[in-house]
Amino acid sequence: MSIGVSKGDVYTDFKGLAELRLNGQTDPDQTLRAAGRQFEAMFIQMMLKSMRDASPGDSLMGSGGQDMYQDMFDKQISLTLSAQGALGLGVAMARQMQQSQAAPQEAADPGVTVMPPRSSAPTATVPAMSLPSVAAPAGPRAANEGATGFNTPEDFVAALWPAAQAPARELGVDPRVLIAQAALETGWGRSVLQRGDGQSSHNLFNIKAGDKWDGGRVNVATLEYRDGVAVKERANFRAYDSFSDSFADYVDFIKSQPRYREALAHAGDPRQFLSELQSAGYATDPRYAEKIGSLLRREVLSGLPADFRADGAESIT
Repeated sequence: MSIGVSKGDVYTDFKGLAELRLNGQTDPDQTLRAAGRQFEAMFIQMMLKSMRDASPGDSLMGSGGQDMYQDMFDKQISLTLSAQGALGLGVAMARQMQQSQAAPQEAADPGVTVMPPRSSAPTATVPAMSLPSVAAPAGPRAANEGATGFNTPEDFVAALWPAAQAPARELGVDPRVLIAQAALETGWGRSVLQRGDGQSSHNLFNIKAGDKWDGGRVNVATLEYRDGVAVKERANFRAYDSFSDSFADYVDFIKSQPRYREALAHAGDPRQFLSELQSAGYATDPRYAEKIGSLLRREVLSGLPADFRADGAESIT
């Protein structure tokens, strides 16, 4: 049987877990949704059981048979309510599992920009930088993806490498770190946030536009992590006239915030710098530093020679 049909919503169907295991390879998304519904059903059943146990019961008319049928009813109503998404727990659980399994494709909703917002500091664990290379996670999804002209990661690195040199020296970090962070934030430049008129915001680091920001701004829908759960919100982000301006503002942003002092103190160690940056609250994505580290290990960045220079440095806009 297929997952989600009416037969699977009957609690006496004991093949549910076996079906989930078999279908997990062929249709993982549907399997996650089905697992989420079962989790929600278990939660509802636990609530009902707690409510039954807390009630005095029927001392006059009650019986063992009545308790058995009451338990059967609770199990069935739990499945029925979960199939209708009564609490929304199943949907939320499936979304979280999909995000953890498919970090490279975090923008599940094409109309929503997924980005690591600037908020309270999460706890981060950064793997050793010498770990094997992994696929690069895609960055935020903008309205006009690909409009910036960065067709490949190599295009992105070659175009932005010259502009990253001076900001990197000012911060004391390897320019590869800035390129990798910008790559994560923008999906290698393919998802730079767009202004209302379709022009690029040139915001490489997705810095938000607070009340004190008097420059250009763009308002987009985002997914923000609140206590480990992705929540859809709208937020204002800074807009610049060029990518060089974005690099310069990033340097000012990091140096002007006291909370990033520890990150600057470890600027010479990419892993420690990224860990301190995340711990200070630069992003709420609990895997933010880890993802940037994985990009640093990609050959497009790790294989750059020390004297690498790209043509067209003066054309950075």
